Amino acid sequence: MSRKSNYTSPYDFYGRIPLKDAIPLGLQHVLAMFVGNLTPLLIITGACGITGGSDLAELQVALLQNAMLIAGVVTLIQLYAVGPVGGKVPIIMGTSSGFIGVFSSVANMLGGGVVTYGAMMGASVLGGLFEGVLGAFLKPLRKFFPAVVTGTVVLSIGLSLIGVGIASFGGGSGAKDFGSVENLLIGCAVLIIIIVMKHGTQGITSYSAILIGIVAGYVICGIMGLFLSPVGVAADGTEYLKAWALNWDKVAEAEWFAVPQIMPVPIVFDIRAIIPVMIMFIVTAVETVGDISGVMEGGMGREATDTELSGGVICDGLGSSLAALMGVLPNTSFSQNVGLVAMTKVVNRFALATGAVFLIFCGLFPKLAALVSIMPQSVLGGAAVMMFSSIVVSGIQLITKKPMTARNITIVSVALGLGYGIGANSSVLVHLPQAVQLIFGGSGIVPAALVAIVLNVALPGEKAE
Repeated sequence: MSRKSNYTSPYDFYGRIPLKDAIPLGLQHVLAMFVGNLTPLLIITGACGITGGSDLAELQVALLQNAMLIAGVVTLIQLYAVGPVGGKVPIIMGTSSGFIGVFSSVANMLGGGVVTYGAMMGASVLGGLFEGVLGAFLKPLRKFFPAVVTGTVVLSIGLSLIGVGIASFGGGSGAKDFGSVENLLIGCAVLIIIIVMKHGTQGITSYSAILIGIVAGYVICGIMGLFLSPVGVAADGTEYLKAWALNWDKVAEAEWFAVPQIMPVPIVFDIRAIIPVMIMFIVTAVETVGDISGVMEGGMGREATDTELSGGVICDGLGSSLAALMGVLPNTSFSQNVGLVAMTKVVNRFALATGAVFLIFCGLFPKLAALVSIMPQSVLGGAAVMMFSSIVVSGIQLITKKPMTARNITIVSVALGLGYGIGANSSVLVHLPQAVQLIFGGSGIVPAALVAIVLNVALPGEKAE
């Protein structure tokens, strides 16, 4: 009987669980990453002049549709693997925000437009292939990534996301009513509901605490719309839709079905875009190693194997090349979902695969995607602050797997203090070349990882007592 129980456990990666349980567990992963999957594309298409208010509005819609479709497809490859491609790890893939700085710089340098966007896609095709090669040779490089290094990277990822979570909690950093009482109350309500469901119930309601909290957030915002005005007035007298308001018009206007476009943007190869993008693919490979290490430690209580890391990085690279052919920015492991796994401990492959299939459906049925896209940021923020902090805890668990010797304490302290400090306060790099600012100033992850790797190699190992 216990064997049957283990066989159907959502805490077992290979276990089989009922579809009625798998769907909500997978859906909460989609809700956690949906906005983050589309935001980078909106920013970069905007920088290139491909916006909803231009003649290229239809192209932007097609690219957003492909972003959802590709995220689902690449996630399935990561979960199930095709030969050496895919780590068979509980990772959700999506459009990377780490490339925003580099692509924005490329847009300014090349002047924007469809040709510039095509150059970004050309650079991504080559960069993805390059990362795939790095992944194939990751095993001999594994010695540079012991637990103290990967733990520091995971810790940096979590620390860099906490600010993002709090921004969402307040309604979104760009919202005109950011930090309003309504937004904060919604975020608190969602967070409290998640905690109660997670620790006050058992079974599927406990596993699906994030989903229940987010659905409750929708309901709360809908009820608020009946009693409070969803329209605010800015200081200059202009009216705006409050961040917590549900924009049902967006759902009504969306189509029921749309066929994805293959290669919607002509691929262009421009050396000015290729070089900085190649460098960023090295950086994202390090982040992926950190994400996989974090999800295995947080979800399964063990370190990732060489095969899991190698397959995961190869999928990261080749998935990004596939995404570029569909006009989508590089597809990489999503740290938000690492936090979700670390918090819930649900690593079941079938459950995560249902989320991937839902993403594919969103790419085929725009009305479904619109329903998810109108989620208020404060609703997502209520879940995010807890998920992102769980990544920090996973990093601490990795670091403390081995005794905290003076050597390990030095590595972690200097990497976080100097490396993450530079990323968190990037103005100290203002007089350095722009390429250095883009790579090291985007977040604390890259400099912290580099410092940890260098110190791990440079500091002599301590003799056993």
